[in-house]
Amino acid sequence: MMNSTLTKAGKAKMPQRPFVLHTRVVTGTGGGPEKTILNSPRYLDRYDIDCACLFMRPPEDPGFATLQRRATVAGAEIIGVDDRGALDWNVVKECARICRERNVTVWHAHDYKSNAIGLLVRRFHKMHLVTTAHGWVRFTWRTPLYYWIDRVSMRAYEQVICVSKDLHEACSKAGVRASKLHQIDNAIVLEDYKTAPPTMRDKARFGFDSQRFLIGAVGRLSEEKGFDQLINVVGKLIDEGQPVGLIIAGEGHLKDALQKQIDEMQLQDHVRLAGFLPDPRELYRAIDLFVLSSIREGLPNVVLEAMASQRAVVATNCNGIPNLLTDGDNGLIVPTADPDALFHAIRRCIFSDELSRQLALQGRRTVEERFSFDRRMQKVVDVYRRLSPDLAGRIARSARAAEPVEHEDELIGCHI
Repeated sequence: MMNSTLTKAGKAKMPQRPFVLHTRVVTGTGGGPEKTILNSPRYLDRYDIDCACLFMRPPEDPGFATLQRRATVAGAEIIGVDDRGALDWNVVKECARICRERNVTVWHAHDYKSNAIGLLVRRFHKMHLVTTAHGWVRFTWRTPLYYWIDRVSMRAYEQVICVSKDLHEACSKAGVRASKLHQIDNAIVLEDYKTAPPTMRDKARFGFDSQRFLIGAVGRLSEEKGFDQLINVVGKLIDEGQPVGLIIAGEGHLKDALQKQIDEMQLQDHVRLAGFLPDPRELYRAIDLFVLSSIREGLPNVVLEAMASQRAVVATNCNGIPNLLTDGDNGLIVPTADPDALFHAIRRCIFSDELSRQLALQGRRTVEERFSFDRRMQKVVDVYRRLSPDLAGRIARSARAAEPVEHEDELIGCHI
């Protein structure tokens, strides 16, 4: 039972619920972490924790409307803050104002800039600092600076969550104390994903007939995803006479280059760049095999989603993948930047329905046993409890924590 205090009138006044503010910089429709962030409020409510999601985004960014729609469906409060770049100090002022106004208890950051801003805002509003390390995937000339900011900021944070084993090791090497490091893997709301085999209608949605063996991929169209290599592999399979098709969902700066590659290889009838999908489950329902061709990843949500949809998975051996897949059991793992290995792994799945079926079944079982969103949020709440005895006492340990969250079947969004 929660403690209460008495007002002058003698009436019991319940203490204010803790308030967690998830914060992240976002451009366009966002990426994988956004779905985790937007799912969090409805789970935290079970522990008597209030929560809102603050996104710093370019002014008038049209993609932000998609995040707002997803937040509405998820029952999550979303706050947009205009961010005009590194020297826009109004971002710090606005975040400080929001934290004071909402009496934020925990600032939960999700990238290097929200990490740095949290340290600045705490000078104006007393609060706890928690961050989640999702990993860096796109490298630019500024990346070393971003890494440095991240390392310095995380060392000053009270608790640090890592979504994969390799990130946990990287944070430890960066000087984050072991006592405040926690590995909490990405997770899936299992009820969101159906496991039925693809139908003629599912495949026709992307312009393919039912006889085509469909390969799916989801991600930002950028260098680290390795989509150029995947297209080359599919071209080789086509040349061999295999009845395959490839659907790549996502947006990014390489869109024109990838389409040019498709055109030059005369693969227009075999490869589709599907763009941003409001509901990526349409892709999972249509495909026979999901392929992750990335050079760098953390623990990719898209692989978890494909496994939850009971689709066989072939993935490169990047970062968080060895923690998720066991080669030959719940997926096939190939070396990064090895097109020949990728070709042969995909070919094995095409030629063996039994192999694909077993990989798909074991993949779904892996997600059920190790990567459910409910278990993940229990671990996150335990991290919040570590922040102070007072906060631990204010977080309910009620029976509601064992109750299922109402399922929102329309909670959608493409992780790119």
